[in-house]
Amino acid sequence: MAESHFHFSEERPLRWGVIGCGGVAEKKSVPAYQKTFGFEVAMVMRRNAQKAEDYAKRHGISQWTTNAEEVINNPKIDAVYIATPPDSHKFYALQVAKAGKPCCVEKPMAPNYRDSQAIYNAFKEKGIPLFVAYYRRSLPRFLKVKEWLDKGLIGEVRHIHWQKTKPPNDMDLSGKYNWRTDAQIAPGGYFDDLASHGLDLFTFLLGDIKQASGFAQNQQGFYSSFDAVSGSWLHQGGITGEGFWNFGTHIREDKVGIWGSKGKITFSVLDEAPIQLESESENQMLEIEHPEHIQQYHVENIRSHLLGKDNHPSTGKSGMHTSWVMDHILGII
Repeated sequence: MAESHFHFSEERPLRWGVIGCGGVAEKKSVPAYQKTFGFEVAMVMRRNAQKAEDYAKRHGISQWTTNAEEVINNPKIDAVYIATPPDSHKFYALQVAKAGKPCCVEKPMAPNYRDSQAIYNAFKEKGIPLFVAYYRRSLPRFLKVKEWLDKGLIGEVRHIHWQKTKPPNDMDLSGKYNWRTDAQIAPGGYFDDLASHGLDLFTFLLGDIKQASGFAQNQQGFYSSFDAVSGSWLHQGGITGEGFWNFGTHIREDKVGIWGSKGKITFSVLDEAPIQLESESENQMLEIEHPEHIQQYHVENIRSHLLGKDNHPSTGKSGMHTSWVMDHILGII
């Protein structure tokens, strides 16, 4: 069972403060916190005062501020959700750890493994729960894939392959600033933002990765980060893996194949697509919809963890491991 080093019970709501209320907080995450029994979103922060106030009013949140310290050090805020771009995750997370409050950090955990490790260590030293918003570990669609694997429906797993490609979008072509393709914030560009979801999910499904390597290039020259990445890895149990992520192709594709000694599972990490099982004994194709607010089950699992009822599948430790894998594929370490 999860350990709890702070007071939280079902008798009063756990009051969350949110740092950063941009796109991801609009529908994916913050409404999930608001709809989770026993949770209350009590305060939000955004550097732009007009946008912070507007967000708070639209979402029925009583307090807003432009100063993150007012959220972190507010005695009436029990826990903090950091939903800013990854280059500021470490800056804010270390303050939350110092304040002794549980925290959920958006993914990727940080722009690199070194910063992710610093965040992890700060919370570990204080015995404070730290979660990372790799919410796919909590979604029914991928839990069904894990169930198939755990039941041995494709026999012994041999290999996993993922290809994720898409054409450049209008913003890429225009040259307008996009933090997701700024090498100072996201060295791997869209790889950091999108591939992180899949690589984290693969370790959840198949176990931690003990070796990884790859090549990263900027083939198009539209922005400063990489736009073409290929990698290979080895899971601790001996399963091999490979993937390529290219953001300058003519077509959008998102295909994962897991091959076993007796069958194959196929699915998409990011796109809406059915999951498929093909084996010697059976064939299944299932459409499993995501919840309206895609982080709903992830947030509910945070509540269970904090109440000591269960262990969350996406913690600082697993998020740090994903950062380690990504840095090895990008050749950073």
